[in-house]
Amino acid sequence: MALTLPPGPLSGSPGTTNYTLDGPAHRILLTSVAKRLRVVLAGQDGPVTVVDTTDAVLLHETGLLPRYYVPAGDVRDELLQPSGTSSHCPFKGDATYETVVVGGRTVEDLLFRYAHPLAPLGELGELVGLQLEKLDPEGGDAVLEEEHALLGHPHDPFHRVDSLPSSRHVRVLHRAAPDAAPVVLADTTAPIGVFETSMAARWYLPIEDVRTDLLRGSATTTVCPYKGVSTYHSLVDGPEDIAWGYEEPLPEAMPLPGHLCFDGEGISVEVDGRVL
Repeated sequence: MALTLPPGPLSGSPGTTNYTLDGPAHRILLTSVAKRLRVVLAGQDGPVTVVDTTDAVLLHETGLLPRYYVPAGDVRDELLQPSGTSSHCPFKGDATYETVVVGGRTVEDLLFRYAHPLAPLGELGELVGLQLEKLDPEGGDAVLEEEHALLGHPHDPFHRVDSLPSSRHVRVLHRAAPDAAPVVLADTTAPIGVFETSMAARWYLPIEDVRTDLLRGSATTTVCPYKGVSTYHSLVDGPEDIAWGYEEPLPEAMPLPGHLCFDGEGISVEVDGRVL
């Protein structure tokens, strides 16, 4: 994300520089990964490891999230069946896809290969791409980095998240209509600022400084590969999912339990009197 989305150097809109980048507007970068990577699928008779490697590669591509590729020799070929799927990438070449069959389960097009990649990406010919979005984590599938189960897409090693306690004055207001009087939903001088590469700063407010009587629970959850699983709150008789928090965060977001962040219809956030 840091490299391939604005203002990263491999994005379509790099930040201000005193240099130019020669080459195509669509850029691709391969970086090696030191972590052991395993892809484990849940089968009828228990988990089955389909991929086990210590030589994974991350492919970074302009405008896209990073994707794992692994050496072909670290994939269990006996579990694979060719599928009729194919695709063409004007920057990488023609890809063919393979389905994984394990323990009575079929996972369509989990793997893909560029048998004859375009120059100068010849290295791709020895690698297998992973469509990890095809997996079912709730059903028992897992992507393990060492012994840690990956949430969402692979981490970009150039992406950073800083969660910093602050003394800035942060207020959250809601207007039911443009001409309506604002209602203060939260007011604190002890927020946590979350500063994440390529993202706008986010402000998380202590729950004790939030008008929780104006909120109701929501069944919505989302996954951030860097912060964890978030749960949401909606306004009573108002817009859905305008506040969220991380009660069991990943290490990058450890200060966030007991705090809520706000955004959505009619919401404005003031930091030291300035509306963001």
